[in-house]
Amino acid sequence: MVATAFRHPVGIFHLHCSVGETGSARNCRQSSFRFISKNFAVDVRLLRKEHCSSRQCKLHVVCSSSSQASTTDPILSTSQGESSLVLIRHGESLWNEKNLFTGCVDVPLTKRGVDEAIEAGKRISNIPVDTIYTSLLIRAQMTAMLAMTQHRRKKVPIIVHNESRQAETWSQIYSGDTKKQSIPVITAWQLNERMYGELQGLNKLETSERYGKEKVHEWRRSYDIPPPSGESLEMCSQRAVAYFREQIEPQLQSGKNVLVAAHGNSLRSIIMYLERLTSQEVIRLELSTGVPLLYIYKEGEFMRRGSPVGPTEPGVYAYTKSLALYRQELDKRLP
Repeated sequence: MVATAFRHPVGIFHLHCSVGETGSARNCRQSSFRFISKNFAVDVRLLRKEHCSSRQCKLHVVCSSSSQASTTDPILSTSQGESSLVLIRHGESLWNEKNLFTGCVDVPLTKRGVDEAIEAGKRISNIPVDTIYTSLLIRAQMTAMLAMTQHRRKKVPIIVHNESRQAETWSQIYSGDTKKQSIPVITAWQLNERMYGELQGLNKLETSERYGKEKVHEWRRSYDIPPPSGESLEMCSQRAVAYFREQIEPQLQSGKNVLVAAHGNSLRSIIMYLERLTSQEVIRLELSTGVPLLYIYKEGEFMRRGSPVGPTEPGVYAYTKSLALYRQELDKRLP
């Protein structure tokens, strides 16, 4: 099995085929293409009874979807076959401040949460970002937007509206130069916080007094026991990880650098997948608000590089050769 990527101005083709006796990818009994462009993605299979060549192939579209994926940052002159993945838990929300169960209630950030998001942006200001994913909840979206105000590339994060044909049409950008200076922000309910059911809006201390500390601890920290009418971490993990594998991981495989701004439990679920944690390990995982985590994706593996300390620290960009080169190019081209 070989995999070949063909790059040109409009997108990326990935060719997967079984190599014949000649060892050449030109002769394939069964092949498939994955085409990713800034406007759409198409999966194509090449089928022929015996061999498939550049002149004799039948193209069969098996699925297609609309997207607005960005092009890879041109300042990153060489990727060294790797991509960056940054995970950020949203800054403090108004209900975090009040010690209330928030879950899927759409609550904004506090002043402290705003400051945390800006500080997170400073920490990743020298790390490339091509595409942003957030939940549907305002606190995650605010965190992503505020963080990107600190990035040295000064690209503008723009939420992609594809909920209807009219929404897509009305939000179109008709300037090529403007598109190059933009970063698509893709929102997905699958990245939402765990739904806490009948606990949402209740004070955590009062809830413990009402139901007992052990029961509330079980609802909050067990892997597979949900609160009344709510989700367990396992249920949250199923949707979050499925979305990551189907939508985000292909972007990393194609060379894109991705930022995900989401929530404690949806991010714990993704980290469980990235680091192959057990159900017992993930329930002990704590994530601070507004603190970015950096992963490097290379050759199908995710390598955790920790949290950048600050924009002036050498360790922020010198995790890999690619990030070091990216920082050097930033210093050359930008003030």
